[in-house]
Amino acid sequence: MAETPHQDGATERPAGFATRGRFRIVQLLRAVPIRWRILSIAALNSAVVVVLAALIWNGAQVLGSAWDDVRQVRESDKILALLESETSRLQNLIHRYINQPSPELFAEILLLREAVLGTLTTRASTDPMLSGSVERLEHVTDRFLNGFGELRGIQATITKTYEQQVQGPAKEMAGLYSIIEGATGHRDAQIWPALGKSREAFTAMLVAANSYYLSLASASAEEARRNTETIEKTIPMMADLADNDLQRMALTRLNSRTVALREGFAKLTEQLTNRTELLRNTIDASQAEAIGAIDELSVKMRQREQKAQETFDRTLSSISRRVMSIAVIFLGIILSAGVLIALSIRLPLQQIMAAMHAITSGNYNRAVQGTSARDEVGAMARAVEVFRENAIAKRETEDELRASKEKAESALLELNTAQQNLIDAERLAALGGLVAGVAHEVNNPIGISLTVASSFARRAEIFESELRTEPLRRSKLDEFVKSSRDAAGQLVANLHRAGELIQSFKQVAVDRSHAERRQFNLGEATDQIVASLRPVLKKAAITLSVDVPEGLVIDGYPGSYGQILTNLFLNAANHAFADGRSGAISISARGRGSDDVEIIFADNGAGMTPDVQRQAFDPFFTTRRNEGGTGLGLHIVYNLVTQQLGGRMMLESRLGQGTTFRIIMPKVAKGGPTTTDAVADGTPQWPNRTMSST
Repeated sequence: MAETPHQDGATERPAGFATRGRFRIVQLLRAVPIRWRILSIAALNSAVVVVLAALIWNGAQVLGSAWDDVRQVRESDKILALLESETSRLQNLIHRYINQPSPELFAEILLLREAVLGTLTTRASTDPMLSGSVERLEHVTDRFLNGFGELRGIQATITKTYEQQVQGPAKEMAGLYSIIEGATGHRDAQIWPALGKSREAFTAMLVAANSYYLSLASASAEEARRNTETIEKTIPMMADLADNDLQRMALTRLNSRTVALREGFAKLTEQLTNRTELLRNTIDASQAEAIGAIDELSVKMRQREQKAQETFDRTLSSISRRVMSIAVIFLGIILSAGVLIALSIRLPLQQIMAAMHAITSGNYNRAVQGTSARDEVGAMARAVEVFRENAIAKRETEDELRASKEKAESALLELNTAQQNLIDAERLAALGGLVAGVAHEVNNPIGISLTVASSFARRAEIFESELRTEPLRRSKLDEFVKSSRDAAGQLVANLHRAGELIQSFKQVAVDRSHAERRQFNLGEATDQIVASLRPVLKKAAITLSVDVPEGLVIDGYPGSYGQILTNLFLNAANHAFADGRSGAISISARGRGSDDVEIIFADNGAGMTPDVQRQAFDPFFTTRRNEGGTGLGLHIVYNLVTQQLGGRMMLESRLGQGTTFRIIMPKVAKGGPTTTDAVADGTPQWPNRTMSST
């Protein structure tokens, strides 16, 4: 629905209790400066932040306590896992030591024993969650470690018994068998079969006894006892078959050693059984009890961790609900206040925007509403009113400026025309200089030819009169033919030279006077341009060298290329070698990649200062203004290179060390259609001209 504006910027709204109430609130808010309205929103936001921060801080305390419990449980769990790992490893080392004793294993057991005790006394005893259960772990661990000491004592007794009561009698028995074999004279003796059987049983008994000692295999122990009984049974048989006292004495000793071996093996078996019982009942049982205690503690740790985690989750959920509730309440308050404050700002701003749109659309007659309000928006309305008044004054000023601009544009057009006339004059001046030089150069061979022709004509008249007055002699005829031949040779040579100069100048002049695009050979074009510059070279002590390879074909503007070389040459002659100074100029070219050509024009003349280099290509800049210089030569060169040929031009110079112009241009000029396109479009293509031989 439309709103009707009042003079003070207020608006009439349709009837309605809610609308009228909101309008009154907006009017009341406009009595408060905008900065205080915005600060009230900031104050509400700050209150929300403070309340939420208090809730979060309180919850953080509870969460921190629960998290400390979780972290402590995990640290305690790590200690239990370390104890379990160390005791299990210690048990494995003890078993390995029992099966294969070595100093290295024993040293490792002692180090691990100290590590277990250290874990119990330094870490577990100081852990707040394990300190009450460390005593039981210490008791079980002490019994485990004490069992290793007792087991080590038994292991020493077993080793001693094996070495003294098993291996000792076995060594003596091996010697007695050797004595009996030595006392038997031959293998056909009656004792030999029984001796061989007894000896085989002895060998098998030793193998079984060693296997039982190392592996505790019951089958090996049974085999050792069975072979011992076989030895004892064969000794009486061998005694009955003995045929000398040495055999009988050795058999008697063998019988006593066999009895000692049997008793020693029985004792070894008993000790190994005791060791196994001790290993099972003390070491393994203690380790299992320690693992059980650790598992019980781990279960308690898990329960405590779960309880702490539940507290953590419950507290976090409670904080989330409280924060969400408070945030929703304050958000409603802030949104309501924000809407009212926004209305107190937006509605007057809409009036100002409408006035601005009217001003920008050119309607300066519409007055700005709300200028009588006392808040910041009222100040903006008054500023817009000032802007409207200024816009009216600006329109009047623009009308005056438009008229002045038209006059300035006319003057600028005249200035550009004058500048272009100067540039064209500079080009024509360069071409005029070439015309004068070539005319002077052509005058020599033409004058010589004219002199020779006149002399030849007079000689022909004399020869004709002599023919009429006196007889023709052969010597006269030979003399006439010789002089005719000499004259003809001089005429041909001088006229050929004049034709070359005229053809070269014709090519250069046509190329410069016509800006058509065509394909041309860079070397041939350079030679033609240099030929047109020879007259200038004869007047100055300047040597010119050209190094342009064959086969460089350019699709572009040969006239522009000639203008570039001519301007560079004349610039060098006038500035680099001023006052008749001698020197050298070099022109070289080479391919640069597959698309570009690099042309270098260098002299060893006076060079340029840094200030002159910075302004060298500027229009109308010259160091010889008092001597008639226009300052357009290098400016024309730069424009031809960069605009018509689409290339780049660089200048390098040092005072007293010469100047180098480096030109990089494409083999196919950027501007205008290519010669192939010109042929396709029906545009006439200029032929590639060369110097005539006539």
